[in-house]
Amino acid sequence: MARPPRSAAASSLPASEPVQPDVSPATSLPDDDWGDDESGEDLGVIAAATPRPEPEQRTLEVPLSAQGQRLDAFLAACVPEYSRSHLKTLIDAGCVLVNGQPATSPSRKVLLGQVLNVLLKPTAMSQAFVPEPMDLDVVFEDEHLMVINKPAGLVVHPAAGNWSGTLMNGLLAHHAGAVDLPRAGIVHRLDKDTSGLMVVGKSLVAITALSRAIAAREVSRQYLALVQGVVPEAFTVESSIGRDPVTRVRMAVVPAGKAARTDVKRVLWGEWAPDQSGVKADDRRPARAYSGVLCTLHTGRTHQIRVHLSSRRHPLVADTLYGGLPALGMTRQALHAARLSFVHPITGKNLRFQASLPDDMAQAWALLEASAHEAAQNSASGA
Repeated sequence: MARPPRSAAASSLPASEPVQPDVSPATSLPDDDWGDDESGEDLGVIAAATPRPEPEQRTLEVPLSAQGQRLDAFLAACVPEYSRSHLKTLIDAGCVLVNGQPATSPSRKVLLGQVLNVLLKPTAMSQAFVPEPMDLDVVFEDEHLMVINKPAGLVVHPAAGNWSGTLMNGLLAHHAGAVDLPRAGIVHRLDKDTSGLMVVGKSLVAITALSRAIAAREVSRQYLALVQGVVPEAFTVESSIGRDPVTRVRMAVVPAGKAARTDVKRVLWGEWAPDQSGVKADDRRPARAYSGVLCTLHTGRTHQIRVHLSSRRHPLVADTLYGGLPALGMTRQALHAARLSFVHPITGKNLRFQASLPDDMAQAWALLEASAHEAAQNSASGA
């Protein structure tokens, strides 16, 4: 039975702003456009799983649907717990037999009915694909998909430095079918320190349909953010994004990057200064302006909102990677995936979800609202 949609009462969300899916035709369908905010930072080491002492022998038969695929691509689809680069290494080392004969070329095409014997040598990545019970905030769930409200601090997918304790580990424990799905059903992701809504597929049919819908710009994703300075009332950033040529853990606006578009609407602005009780008058910091904004994604590039706003000299509050300073009590980037809407890939129903700001960002937002209210009152009394 489906768990009914849950829409948290979000007083901090601009209620008058309708959620409209973006159904404009996709001019570019990049291979990696499944991630909203794929993290490139190494944000602390979580204990890695201990590899099994012995390699695993696995036998695979090529089905009709895989006829003509590259050998490394076929293996990557069959054993997603291993990276494609690691599988290429195994092929080069003679650990893959095709009909009993060593296969030494990753680009070799596989044929219907061929039998592959693969000697899988454990890696930290392969051992990360283990279920870990986790208290997931499930907003909606049926047999086809689920919508999760991800807390800040939770890594979505295992990677170097974070081989366990991820959302994927939690999904593997949540339902048995996740083990047979690519990435346990994850079709897009959020940065570790970004909170909010994510959709996860629970069947291969749903995953395929959701991935296509994201690529075709048919999934609406709206974020609330707190940024430095006073932004214009409404504007669009349409700048290509790619890897920063100098600092590789960052992304940047670069001419040769991938097309990206973010619509930004200012919800409020105000001034804030930290509590300076006991600080000498000469040493006190002046109040600075900040804005609360609603961002609508039209693409899903790595760190897209963070990069686009910092490129306009309005970095996210506390986003130190892109020049944002801690403020308003925030110690992590002030970004929350607040709204998500899409057509259910199986039932065809329009689904819309809304998630309240988490406590830290709600308190920061309230500080800014109070400042804006005080400024309005002062302006009215002085008029």
